[in-house]
Amino acid sequence: MKIFPTNNYTFKIVGEEAATLDRLKRRTELSESLYSKITDKSFLGIIKDNTFRIISSEIGKGAFCVLTGEIKNQNGLLNVEINKGFRILLSIIWCFPIIALIVQALFVKEEFSVLFILVAILQIAIIRYMFIELAFRKFSKSSLNKLSDVLDISEIKKI
Repeated sequence: MKIFPTNNYTFKIVGEEAATLDRLKRRTELSESLYSKITDKSFLGIIKDNTFRIISSEIGKGAFCVLTGEIKNQNGLLNVEINKGFRILLSIIWCFPIIALIVQALFVKEEFSVLFILVAILQIAIIRYMFIELAFRKFSKSSLNKLSDVLDISEIKKI
């Protein structure tokens, strides 16, 4: 089980590589740090040669997924992953059931039950498969649709 989901895609663009990268550069505000800020552009991030590392510019939810890609000729590779800041935050949230279990075992020994272990495992599973997975699917799909519109992608396949 992977703690944080990632998706890898291959895609084909309609036009020339240079025109597509130029269009992406025009719609991306260059920024070394991948955090949300108010801008009129579609993306924030870094574009070097034929590679890019960008986030959606939507305040709040745009920074959740980082899109890292490369375009060669009319083909491209894309990796979608959760932003490092969100991974740290979600890791802390993931630890809450474990911390609660340890506190329960240390300080309330007479009331400690094996049922608490099962509850902690279920809480961890719910955090991972409901909250993290559903948020990742929703926000990555939104970012992918926006990128598809900007790059004029004709075909995209999940690897």
